[in-house]
Amino acid sequence: MNVLIVLTSHDELGTTGKKTGFWLEELAAPYYAFLDAGANITLASPKGGQPPLDPKSNEPDAQTASTRRFEADAEATAKLANTVRLDSVSQDDFDTVFYPGGHGPLWDLAEDRNSIALIESFIGAGKPVGLVCHAPGVLRHVKATDGNPLVKGKKVTGFTNSEEAGVGLTDVVPFLVEDTLKSLGGDYSKGPDWGSHVVSDGLLITGQNPASSEEAANTLLKKTAETRD
Repeated sequence: MNVLIVLTSHDELGTTGKKTGFWLEELAAPYYAFLDAGANITLASPKGGQPPLDPKSNEPDAQTASTRRFEADAEATAKLANTVRLDSVSQDDFDTVFYPGGHGPLWDLAEDRNSIALIESFIGAGKPVGLVCHAPGVLRHVKATDGNPLVKGKKVTGFTNSEEAGVGLTDVVPFLVEDTLKSLGGDYSKGPDWGSHVVSDGLLITGQNPASSEEAANTLLKKTAETRD
């Protein structure tokens, strides 16, 4: 099984002067879910090379067994330091694609034509797509084969308005994930703030927050196995 993981290249948290990027747990937990299942993993980002890490995601209270395993894994950190450029990848070479969150994707991947086309290509080829936390926001311009928003009429989840308020960034982010998914016609649901909540609808698997990362990845693995049979 060949898995593509797409990370942000954006590191500026709006006009706050603070840094952002991808959320480490949302990469690390899925990475090992895929790796331990025997998958070949490719990491990509719009600019290639080392993607920016949200510094808050590596503070002591945000660390997990998966994040510690990742940081001690020379092969994984080398792969992260050398992500391939997003415009160089094709869905033809992969069985599925997964998008970790962090606030960065709201600025770059949500507007990136290569990312939009890539997701549409995976869905068009009958291959599942997984996104967690803020990453479901990258679906805002993605269309289904009928020209409607991909999320229209589909069960979806993503970072909640109350979780965004909880981290004090409601007025900093370019858009709110929950509001955007609802405005596009998504059948949005959520669990308790900061608890795992994963939704699967056809080829689309979404997770609410960092705690949902591993469950989202495992759900994506099962769906990918089904589509390959």
